[in-house]
Amino acid sequence: MNMALDQVLLQKVQAGISPPVVRLYRWQNPTLSLGFSQRKAEQYNLQACRHHKVEVVRRLTGGRAVLHDDELTYAVIAKRQGLFSGTISASYQHIAQVLLDALTAIGLNAEIAARHGGEGTTSRVEQSACFTAPAQFEILCEGKKICGSSQKRTRQGFLQHGSLPLNMDLTQLFLLLNTDTSLSSATGVQRLAQKIGWINRFCQPPCTSAQLEEALIHAFVRGWPVDFVEQALTTDELQQATQLAQHRYQCLDWPLSAGALYVD
Repeated sequence: MNMALDQVLLQKVQAGISPPVVRLYRWQNPTLSLGFSQRKAEQYNLQACRHHKVEVVRRLTGGRAVLHDDELTYAVIAKRQGLFSGTISASYQHIAQVLLDALTAIGLNAEIAARHGGEGTTSRVEQSACFTAPAQFEILCEGKKICGSSQKRTRQGFLQHGSLPLNMDLTQLFLLLNTDTSLSSATGVQRLAQKIGWINRFCQPPCTSAQLEEALIHAFVRGWPVDFVEQALTTDELQQATQLAQHRYQCLDWPLSAGALYVD
């Protein structure tokens, strides 16, 4: 439903039916989201996901697998005009500065990644997990990625959403992504720990989701020259998202299926 709502809002925004949107949300159940192009069976362990009651969904945006659990997710949905009339790198940079301001406000010594990283991701788990490979304009703390973002661009608009994990269960993440029987759990978790960050790994005292949400709201309001208005989702948006969730996002292979809905 979260992924369907983001897609419906993208359609509404680019059609001029809705103004630009910043959406902050959480997840009712732990969910592994796969990047749009992550279709190989060895990139996640579906049997382990079912055993641990972790739902699996494919995102409209690209990138690697993200475990959404104790975290806050953001979505920025806008037309490619005004503040976002520039390149894809410029839009990432505008959003990264807001994220950085919010994380700095809660006490983190964070920075914006100057280039793509992820060198030495040799195991399948490392190659599948989003937080092992920081991209340019993502957020780092002590050299480790603490916010993963991905973007879908259309001819008129774009959707960028990202995960801000407060805490991370690396053992669970390893089990959900590991399909390599030659790699032990202890070794796999150790490799992930060397690369992956999360907010409360570095934030003392620990930050709550409510505190992080408040910091993000203030950062967006201060950082962008626009007037923000808090609004609930409309009945029409919820109805369309419900249908889209049932017919698209409940099927892991929906990008490959006949009649799959793409956004142009």
